[in-house]
Amino acid sequence: MPRFTYKAIDESGNTVNGVLEADTKEMAENLLVQKGLIPSIIRGEGESKGISLSLKGLSYRFGKIKDTDLILFTKQFRTMLHSGIPIINAFKIMEYQAENPLLKRVSGQIVRDLQEGSSLYEAFKRHPKVFSSLYCEMIKAGETSGNLVDVLDRLIYIIEHEHKIRSDIRSALQYPIMVTVFLAVAFFILLTFVVPKFINIFIRAGLELPLPTKICMVLYNFLANYWYAILTATIVGILLILSYVKTGKGRLFRDTQLLRIPVLGPLFIKATMSRFASIFAILQASGIGILDSFDILSGIIGNSAISKEFISLKAKVQEGQGISDPLKSSRYFTPMVINMIAIGEESGRLDDMLKVIAAHYDEEMAYQVNRLSEAIGPVLTVGLAGVIGFFALAIFLPMWDLTKMVRPM
Repeated sequence: MPRFTYKAIDESGNTVNGVLEADTKEMAENLLVQKGLIPSIIRGEGESKGISLSLKGLSYRFGKIKDTDLILFTKQFRTMLHSGIPIINAFKIMEYQAENPLLKRVSGQIVRDLQEGSSLYEAFKRHPKVFSSLYCEMIKAGETSGNLVDVLDRLIYIIEHEHKIRSDIRSALQYPIMVTVFLAVAFFILLTFVVPKFINIFIRAGLELPLPTKICMVLYNFLANYWYAILTATIVGILLILSYVKTGKGRLFRDTQLLRIPVLGPLFIKATMSRFASIFAILQASGIGILDSFDILSGIIGNSAISKEFISLKAKVQEGQGISDPLKSSRYFTPMVINMIAIGEESGRLDDMLKVIAAHYDEEMAYQVNRLSEAIGPVLTVGLAGVIGFFALAIFLPMWDLTKMVRPM
């Protein structure tokens, strides 16, 4: 079993070091939390510290933070509050112990803001690159209700749930992207370095070139004579597309088209429904109003096309139409979601129904990811066979004619 060295903080605020065995880094972290320790550094034996710090530095330089770092940060904060450590002291400890330079700087700034009289919500809200609007609103709800530890438990669940959804989708898309890139590279190498040498031999031999070979010649000549124009057009096109999708209309167009892609579109919709239900349930359980919840959801749902729906939904809810009736006019919310929410409204157990919806779509998404992997495999195999077959015909058809010209001595 793998061994992990760790540095943690006990209930008295003292730093302790040690070694433990666990299957994964996440399991090692959970074991420390169960022992009442606050993990600050967990590293597998033999893991390079220098590389880790280098990656952390890159994260800091570009103003980003990984989900795993944010989860650990939130768990540390929750555990220290549960242990009775004052909030300012908790952030001082996290500033001292933080490996991530960005979180170290943010923790120090939060300490200064709290000492100057800011509320915890205001201190978190000053760092939008680290803490989302959802994160800040949850902190506000916990601070207002005086039940911050329980709210942090729910927040940890949300972050871990979001991380799992993103990881599942990335895992499903990683293999086809790699194969597609390989096919593109193989096509370019064969077309520019391999096929031209054979074509010169065939032309000198006076052979009548077959259609696949002629197509290769045309493509090669086009690349050889206009490569600078192709490269310039590609770069300009990419820059224009990136600039366009940064605009509101561009994001809306991109996200709408993504939801229409066969196989992938339903996967994105299921992931969004799971995210909507799980976050909405926790917002309701934390005492955040429905209208405020819609504002939060529209900002963090992850798809502009679906986020746009919340604007009209909020207006209808303000008119007293409830939640389920306005949802019926939306093109993306499924009948099951609408019916379950209607039952939750009538029974007064909306958060329970939302949890059921989230669990259902988690299972649906897992099934869809498996189906996607199964469907993509044959398609990529056919594509690979098509590329290889095309170049094989371009080379071996004239090669066969060349052998016919050879006469035995």
